[in-house]
Amino acid sequence: MRRHTKEKEKEPIVKKLVIKGGKPLSGEVNISGSKNAAVGIIAATILADDICILENVPDVSDIKILLEALTYLGASYQRDGDRVKIDTRGVSKCIADRESIGKMRGSSYLMGALLGRFHKAQVFLPGGCNLGPRPIDQHLKGFSSLGASYSVEMGKVDIKAENGLKGNNVYLDIVSVGATINIMLAACTAEGNTLIENCAMEPHVVDVANFLNTCGANIRGAGTNIIKIQGAKKLHGCVYSIIPDQIEAGTFMVAAAATHGDVTVKNIIPKHQEALTAKLEEMNIGVKEGPDWIRIYDKGSFRSTNISTAPYPGFPTDMQPQIVTLLSCAEGTSKVTETIWNSRFSYTSELNRMGANIMISDKVATIVGSKSLAGIPMKAPDLRAGAAFVIAGLAAKGTSCIYGTHYIDRGYDNFEKKLAQLGADITREEAEFEDI
Repeated sequence: MRRHTKEKEKEPIVKKLVIKGGKPLSGEVNISGSKNAAVGIIAATILADDICILENVPDVSDIKILLEALTYLGASYQRDGDRVKIDTRGVSKCIADRESIGKMRGSSYLMGALLGRFHKAQVFLPGGCNLGPRPIDQHLKGFSSLGASYSVEMGKVDIKAENGLKGNNVYLDIVSVGATINIMLAACTAEGNTLIENCAMEPHVVDVANFLNTCGANIRGAGTNIIKIQGAKKLHGCVYSIIPDQIEAGTFMVAAAATHGDVTVKNIIPKHQEALTAKLEEMNIGVKEGPDWIRIYDKGSFRSTNISTAPYPGFPTDMQPQIVTLLSCAEGTSKVTETIWNSRFSYTSELNRMGANIMISDKVATIVGSKSLAGIPMKAPDLRAGAAFVIAGLAAKGTSCIYGTHYIDRGYDNFEKKLAQLGADITREEAEFEDI
């Protein structure tokens, strides 16, 4: 068991992934807990002011960063495998650590959690992958509706509810996962009732709500576009198991398809993958589904299709780079429309260097399928693009080197080890700074 307080880990050694492609993946792989759910739930433990035991917590860098941010606030935690015990009774600060916050987007949930517990919070604008503008205006709109005032200065958000938080009706102008979760965190201990309309319906929104309800909150409607919250006077600790990671599962499904393999992806919720499985079946890729697993198998050549990303239950934007990589190897011409993030096609120039034929016009990628890709050195610009490069390297002829592994480590637990167990020739090696 590892015990953590306020000590910081040493800076990681720069690494690269070396992949010798062309080998079909085969076997079984177990999916870890949802990173996106875990970051919301870990922030939510602040509201409990108690001991919470979380199970199925993925071992990824985003989680480590957020846990360290909690220790800065006065919490402590112990990790034993995928089980994390968090004690937030000692949390007394309302100012989040700037160094930790700047490294990840999910740290914005500290705003809602601190506001809900202390009626004030000071949080620096969070970092993460560079996918274009990701404003927090909807978060702040929600907090204002609950009776808080705020100011944004020098990259820091200062929020106060001097007269406490009061339940109210909140309408989100755009569907936002982050705003939905953040407002839910603040509202679950507000006085009276809160109604949030035009909510995000993603599985991790539901998981955060289920965790809060297990702690004594009264939240109804999570998973629909309207969430109703009756404010609770106090929350308490609990034991809670986090849902499987929808995007990790989808990444392994696409990797199996791209390598013409045969892989059973286990410990998942198949319903969460419906948008992806529908497209794989359209492409003539074999899909067989069980109660908590999906098998992806080769049926010969696969064909093109058209995809538009959309909030859940639509096709997830976090699977867009992976599916574009797969479509680069399909027969025919595909179109992928990105409706969520403005800059999510920046990675395609690297795929084109591998032999793909991808043309970008505004928010639409036109992909003319290629029979084969060639391995090259690549630098991952963000988390999901990094995963897409790994898939491309697995499907390509020759050797690929992928730099920027710290992005991949943000969201994938033991990624290369799981791939190696499926037969991939993939290793993690030290890299020189000059190589990057």
